[in-house]
This record gives sequence, structure tokens and C-alpha cells, in this order.
Amino acid sequence: MHLFISDLDGTLLDKNAELPAETTADLNELISEGMAFTVATARSPASVGIILKDLDLRLPLILMNGVLIFDPVKKDFDVINKLSDTAVAKVLKLRLELNLAPFMYRMQDNVMTTAYDNLINNTMHEFYEERVQRYGKNFCHTDRLENLADDVIYFCFIDCREKLQPMYDALKDDSDIKLAYYPDIYGEEWYLEVFSANASKEAGVRYLREKLGCTKITAFGDNLNDLPMFDAADEKIAVGNAAPQLKTAADKIIGANTENGVAKYLKEVFNG
Repeated sequence: MHLFISDLDGTLLDKNAELPAETTADLNELISEGMAFTVATARSPASVGIILKDLDLRLPLILMNGVLIFDPVKKDFDVINKLSDTAVAKVLKLRLELNLAPFMYRMQDNVMTTAYDNLINNTMHEFYEERVQRYGKNFCHTDRLENLADDVIYFCFIDCREKLQPMYDALKDDSDIKLAYYPDIYGEEWYLEVFSANASKEAGVRYLREKLGCTKITAFGDNLNDLPMFDAADEKIAVGNAAPQLKTAADKIIGANTENGVAKYLKEVFNG
């Protein structure tokens, strides 16, 4: 099996974080003809479920940078990677010392909730409002995140790079933790995402290779958090709007996300 895996934001989605009708139609046609296709994204199940509702996905999805692997046919999780209690305590202690406020994701009985104690900048407010109004996401406000610090799978910090850098530096060498650290393609802030060392887009790709018996994997990406996925792929393709580091790591560069670049390339390859 030759498996094609695409990132979402900045790669498959347009500038409004939507899947264009043309892309949906092209991909559904290719999937119906036998193309093996799935996605790998930093997004959670709630937003992915809405964004990709018209896409006929049949293979497991890599979500939240590999923390979750979700089977759209069984409608259940193949993999849930939780953070250790030690890692959670370390992150929560550091965020107080550094005056940062994360979104903290928890998974209990296969139901995910997102807790927060403070929205400290405009981007966090926008993130919250969009996910509640557009995707119906379940957020829980608490005075102390420590009160809800069980079954944690993920932390998402959104702030300026200068404020996030000390947190990144403090965690980057922790063998119990993986990090995704990259600029927001929709704004000026940066994301720092913290999750289990057992999880990554790379680990997710390797899981799918073994589960599906893939003989070749082609990955499409645009941002720094796609570099781990590139490491596990046989063929690495960057969209035209990708970060310079992705273009350097890529085997090929195709059309931008706003030009339906991924779907056009797949039509050429699969039908050619």
C-alpha cells in the first residue's frame, strides 16, 4: 500500500481553515478509486470532525500531533497517549513561574475536555471563541488547573515567542515529554504544545506503516511541526507556502494550500 498523509492547516485547508469544495470532491473521487489517504494534524477530534465532515476518510487519523490516533470507521481511538503525572506537575509548576496560561486537554472514558484558568492574550481569546462557536468544543474553566490534573494528554500554550522560549528551553531535554514549537500561520503568536514522549506525528506515521502494511508513505506539510512526520515518510512534499525549513527538508515543492496544491498533485500522481 502507498499511503498519502497530509497535514491540515496551511497544507490541505485554505486560508480560512476550511476544506474547499474542490479539494473535497477531488479527494473523495481519488479515495473511491482506491487511493489510501489520511491526515496528520495538531488539531483535536472536535474541530477535525467538523472540518472534514464531507471527506470520505476510511483510514486512521493522526490527531493532536500523534497523541491520538482515531479510526473513523469504528469511530473509536486506536491510540491515546497520556502524559505522566510527573510531566503534568512539571508543566503546571513552570507555567506559574513563567506567568503563562495553557489550554490543558484531558481524556476520560474516551471523552476529551479542555480546561483553562486564564485567557491572557487576544489570540487565546480568539482560539477559545472560534472552537466554541465554530466547532462546539467543550471547555471547562477552573480557578486552578491543578484541580483537574488527572488524565492529561496535552498542553497548548499560545503566546509571543519571547514568552514561550523559556518554557521550551526548560522542557526540551525532558525524556518524558515531546514538544511542538512553531509560529501560528494565522497570526503573529507562536504555539508550544506539550505531550507524551510516546507521541508525535513521526510515531503516528510509523504506527500506520505497521498497522496498514505500507510499502511507501508520502507526507505533505507546511510548518515546523511537520518535520517529525517528514522524518518517518519515504517521500516528503512541501506546499508552496511552507516554512523555509520544510522546503529545505522536502523532496518536492508543489502548489500552495490556496491553490488546491495537494489534491492537484495527487490527481496527477494517482491518475498518471
